[in-house]
Amino acid sequence: MADIMSTVLVTCPLTPEEQQRLQASCDVRLVPGSPRPLAREVFLKHVRGVHGLIVMPPDRVDAELLDAAGPQLKVVGTISVGLEHIDLEECRRRSILVGYTPGVLTTAVAELTVALLLMTIRHLQDGQFIGANRLGIGTLLSQRMREDIYDCRSTLGALWSLGSAWKRPTVAERRRNQRQCSGHRGAGQDRPRCRHSPESLSTCAHRLLQQQHRKAGADLVGAELVSWEELLSQSDIVIATCSMKGTQNYNLFNAATFARMRSSSIFINVTRGALVDQEALLSALTSGQIAAAGLDVTNPEPLPTDHPLLQLPNVTVLPHLGSATRRARTTMSHVTVNNVLAGLQGQMLPSPAP
Repeated sequence: MADIMSTVLVTCPLTPEEQQRLQASCDVRLVPGSPRPLAREVFLKHVRGVHGLIVMPPDRVDAELLDAAGPQLKVVGTISVGLEHIDLEECRRRSILVGYTPGVLTTAVAELTVALLLMTIRHLQDGQFIGANRLGIGTLLSQRMREDIYDCRSTLGALWSLGSAWKRPTVAERRRNQRQCSGHRGAGQDRPRCRHSPESLSTCAHRLLQQQHRKAGADLVGAELVSWEELLSQSDIVIATCSMKGTQNYNLFNAATFARMRSSSIFINVTRGALVDQEALLSALTSGQIAAAGLDVTNPEPLPTDHPLLQLPNVTVLPHLGSATRRARTTMSHVTVNNVLAGLQGQMLPSPAP
């Protein structure tokens, strides 16, 4: 058990069960009434003197924050797979352990990706305007028509593929229940493979980024390995599911990238907002260089309410809902508390950051 005097600051919601488990071993410091994301000055004030820290993006853990915490800080646990908000090198320099939650979000993000793609192509969110009497059905029929995936036989391009989330039903590698997805590990990333998917989505021909995949992995999901240029120019739907790889992929999708895409292309981003040069995306969408975009992540996050992207009819923006399922969030809380308790005891973390 962790030292009863250890203090842990929690900046984000835990499940009640995991909060109780943490409180049984530690003095848990919460920030009641503070909105998410936590204001920087509030974060700096409450982190003083803590031994453990539980955060989630975009709570930034950098040299300034670590200085404010003090030298007694032992461990940081983040309720996320992404680590861009944590200065890992600075934590290593100070011998502060960092834990994260890999392999937990696979199914949830796969489901969200399919939902966001359908929302973007069919503009399903317009239904809320009918309920509010702000948009008539006639207006929808005349002005909001979209291609349907089955008829257009779309080519799907994915970076660090979500696997066969659009593939015909297959036998899952691991069965939890009849409707559950299972994860397949490949190219250093989690690639979900759905057993049950909409029939229309199975018509998509898969295209993957050649440099990042093994042929065996491509064969597993019925995909063809192509170059980066081919991926962009041949795909009707381009889905970014890759990580930042430090800063290597910063603004990977930029003006030059969008210029290579088809004017009918749909762009979907479900992993990192910083992958996209948003000014370039805005220009591509307003000029007709690409047809539409669906974003579950942005930079910054959340976007200001007056941001131009939020005003465009061909953009769907979600508030980072990729992990927002009961199963995913419960597991993330459990893994994070395990990491922090282990760090406070001076043990190896169950899920240490790479």
